[in-house]
Amino acid sequence: MLQRVAVVGAGAAGLCAARHILSRSGRFAPPVVFELSENVGGTWCYDERVGKLDNGLPVHSSMYRDLRTNLPKEVMMFPDFPFEPQLSSFLPHQEVQRYLERYCQSHSIRPHIRFNTVVESVKPVNVTTEGEVEERTAWEVTSSDSSGHQKTEMFDSVFVCSGHYSDPHIPLIPGIENFKGKVLHSHSYRFAEPFAGQSVVVLGAKASGLDISLELANVTLSHRRPRITFPLPDGIQQSSSVEAVEDDGRIRFQDGSVTEADVLMFCTGYNFRFPFLDAAQLGVDIQDQMMSPLYRFLVPPAFPSLFFIGICKIICPFPNFNCQVQFALAVLEGSVTLPSRVQMEDEVRRELQEKLERGVQHRHLLILDQDQWEYCNTLARTAGFPLLPMVIRSLYEEVWRQRQIHPKNYRKLNYRLISDLEWELIN
Repeated sequence: MLQRVAVVGAGAAGLCAARHILSRSGRFAPPVVFELSENVGGTWCYDERVGKLDNGLPVHSSMYRDLRTNLPKEVMMFPDFPFEPQLSSFLPHQEVQRYLERYCQSHSIRPHIRFNTVVESVKPVNVTTEGEVEERTAWEVTSSDSSGHQKTEMFDSVFVCSGHYSDPHIPLIPGIENFKGKVLHSHSYRFAEPFAGQSVVVLGAKASGLDISLELANVTLSHRRPRITFPLPDGIQQSSSVEAVEDDGRIRFQDGSVTEADVLMFCTGYNFRFPFLDAAQLGVDIQDQMMSPLYRFLVPPAFPSLFFIGICKIICPFPNFNCQVQFALAVLEGSVTLPSRVQMEDEVRRELQEKLERGVQHRHLLILDQDQWEYCNTLARTAGFPLLPMVIRSLYEEVWRQRQIHPKNYRKLNYRLISDLEWELIN
């Protein structure tokens, strides 16, 4: 009997899951893809609105109007589906959205997507199929459409592809209620014009914090990372992390200095949020910026037919999703046999403990960065699909170097892949 798979979300990860399920029609029924909005693309689908939508749901996308990718298309692409060659390497978000729409069309995924559909709950249930002796886990998925009609269906497996860039993480700042200006998270930032003539304190200097600071004119970039050594534009000054807001509304930094500001903008990342799951029931601890245990950052050891695609951070997202999905399907097909629950839990515990002992902070345990290549290759070797071409890593690392030297101009460069080993600069 063909396995039925539910996919939650029609962003890049969900489309990738659907594409690979559809290509295995001998083992899997066509997937059912549940999508909250009326479009594919997930966070790449730009929406000028912020806050709540007309239907009461929060705006999902964190995309801002002038965002351009910080990875070149040659590295970003799904390995089996290149971007159009005439495009420049660093793309406006609209081009990534178009690419995902093309990917969806090319693999005939759209007929399997239920748009404007909220997944209310995903629950494991024990079932015995006729002729089987042992019980197995199936998944009861309850969803409701835009008219409020609720439906419950059974699946053999669930792929959670709902992303983790939509629920803003706002750290606790003592005295924040005394701040007299505007407080917002980068999730609600769309363009620079409303901030003209205003002084802005930006908290956080990772990708969005630095990008948004470069868009704004009068910024104090507050962070706890090592001081940025490359030249920043005149309007940006660095400071230590924000410690508190004083009684008079001024912002106090860790080094004791204080400043007045019109806007306090948190560029402090996002929380994991899966309102349709009961974490305790699944044996998973879901915190703001951490989830555990997940074997291979994918599978809760207690329920090896549930897969979380794309929860790792600082990765090449699309190639990473592509590897995770193929590994997950190999597990479901039976060509990969997972260790026992206890063995998987032990391995996860050991890996996380090693990271903590190396000085990695708890909230950074899901950051892969340099470990992503060996991670993807391990999945590929175990499941028997092609390794990521070495040129992807080589170009990724070159772009990382350029970003440190020219944070404002590195996106002007264009690249071309010559082979699985070599790339070239073409301007």
